[in-house]
Amino acid sequence: MRAETSQLPSSTYPISDLGSLIFDWGSEGRWVRCDLHLHTVLSPCAEVEMIPPLIVRRALALGLDLIAVTDHNATHNVEAVQRAAAGTPLTVWPGMEVQTREEVHLLCLFDNNAAAFAWQARVDASLPPLMNDPEHFGGQFVVDATGEFIRHHTPLLLTSTAFSIEEATAQVNALGGLVIPCHVDRPSFSLLANLGFVPPDLAAPALEISARLTPAQARAQFPMLGAWPLVQNGDAHRLNEMIGRTRVRLTALTIPELAAALRCPARLAIDIG
Repeated sequence: MRAETSQLPSSTYPISDLGSLIFDWGSEGRWVRCDLHLHTVLSPCAEVEMIPPLIVRRALALGLDLIAVTDHNATHNVEAVQRAAAGTPLTVWPGMEVQTREEVHLLCLFDNNAAAFAWQARVDASLPPLMNDPEHFGGQFVVDATGEFIRHHTPLLLTSTAFSIEEATAQVNALGGLVIPCHVDRPSFSLLANLGFVPPDLAAPALEISARLTPAQARAQFPMLGAWPLVQNGDAHRLNEMIGRTRVRLTALTIPELAAALRCPARLAIDIG
């Protein structure tokens, strides 16, 4: 049965505000455990278990304070996860894993839905006019806060936009967002695999490494990482791939605060083991 948007559970906050709640923790701040890269059933490569209530349940079980919903080239399930998290200690940021024309994946993070949806409109305009083949790529499902099916998203998401790395980064930053190149240690869809280096003028505060190795191992294996700050996210396509290793010390849940923390060694930690 198709679930209409009007049937979604009501939240303590208007839906337009769910991605822009600001918490001020004073000058000392607090440590925030986060996983800023996870997929829902909107991403055709994600398992059917990646629905809002189960994502929120898993995040809370891991002790996460902040997650970002980052489907491939899409934000259409962000509000559903935010609604599922309403009334819990978990904050859900809107985001996206965008694919550039170099076939490099970039995390695009925002602290408000309006900016994320403005970015979505630009991404939509930059994608080729191709339709998804569910038999080949998998289904692309838009769901409600309970995980009930709303509709199929028919345009193909597993493809490159027309944006270069520099163009995508500049546009996200101009919208008040933040870019982190994804899983730079992976042999595909990463800066190091596709470019062979980290652009020296890259306007990003950190790089992401996959969950398969430690920061020390990543730096030893890829000397070109140099002194770049590193974060570690789950890139979860299954619930058991969500992780809670990265901690940042924030005075407020905002993109500028996250950017500042990522650039300060005393405010960034990755728990090993």
